[in-house]
Amino acid sequence: MTVFSHPEFDNHEHLSFFCDPETGLRAIVAIHNTSRGPALGGCRMFPYASDEEALRDVLRLSRGMTYKSALANLDLGGGKSVIIGDPRKQKTEALLEAMGKHLEGLGGQYIAAEDSGTSVPDLKVMGRHTRHVAGIVERTAFDGQTSNGDPSPTTAYGTFIGLKAAVRHKLGREDLTGLKVAIQGVGNVGFRLARHLKDAGAELWVYDIHQENMQRAVDELGAHAASAEDILFLPVDVVAPCAMGAVLNDDSIPRLQAKVVAGAANNLLQQPHHDQALKDRGILYAPDFAINAGGIIDVFYERSGASPDVVREHVEGIGQTLAEIFTRSDNSGIPTGEIANTLAEERFQARSGKAKKGHDQLEGV
Repeated sequence: MTVFSHPEFDNHEHLSFFCDPETGLRAIVAIHNTSRGPALGGCRMFPYASDEEALRDVLRLSRGMTYKSALANLDLGGGKSVIIGDPRKQKTEALLEAMGKHLEGLGGQYIAAEDSGTSVPDLKVMGRHTRHVAGIVERTAFDGQTSNGDPSPTTAYGTFIGLKAAVRHKLGREDLTGLKVAIQGVGNVGFRLARHLKDAGAELWVYDIHQENMQRAVDELGAHAASAEDILFLPVDVVAPCAMGAVLNDDSIPRLQAKVVAGAANNLLQQPHHDQALKDRGILYAPDFAINAGGIIDVFYERSGASPDVVREHVEGIGQTLAEIFTRSDNSGIPTGEIANTLAEERFQARSGKAKKGHDQLEGV
């Protein structure tokens, strides 16, 4: 397994491999860039088919976090961690504690938050051995509900805001009544996105690898169940991938019938050229690291004590950011993902004062 010559290696600042035979923990932490502040990103647990697959995922995800935080104008860097294993079968308190000890050993370079396969209680277990976890503080969310620190509701709301911006730009409609949306993955984020869409009058088709998640959407939201093979290729207005990444590729893009792709999953493009492939087909792509930034915005403000209204205003800015990306793309002919990358890269320059401020806000997480 190569690292420095790996196709997903992008001058990452740090890569850490950790193994604890006693608990079965096998984990990788990747820190991509800290020019704007400490690296913050989710800790994912997934039964990767190989170590190579896990490495590829963590390299891609950590880079994506750098771009996500920069595009959202947050004083944070980009990092990510993955635990290799089935969270439903192999996750134990001892394993999570071992992960916490490893995170503490990194000295605050990387701060972990919830991700696929992990939860707020899991982060609290890690927190027994490290200060460097986030998204675990109970507070009042901007919807007036009590939040336990889980950023999923804010991620879902930001994705909904971004999806509306994409529909407005591509389809010229403000009202979502009757809008046909196919959602791939109705877990913590996807289900909440589905509820927002249902409340707005959209008609839903859903698929999830876990049957109980899909059945919940059918029972509670009146969604139509779809198969894994069909969910991305239904004759709908919008496809919203909210599960694993790399679903937009040479095989899938020619088969898409939707005019908009706007979902919460990270790294939707399997390769950079798929950005142009979507544009060539007249499909509007809402770059994933722009549309799904609600969660990182929520975690950032957790430690600053900002009011719920401040968080809401920042999250709703996702729609404005996407509108700018779409307009620049139309005017230049450059695909939306490339435009989003350029905007983020413009903000990479180190700003020592602001970077320090971001670190202070997250110290002790």
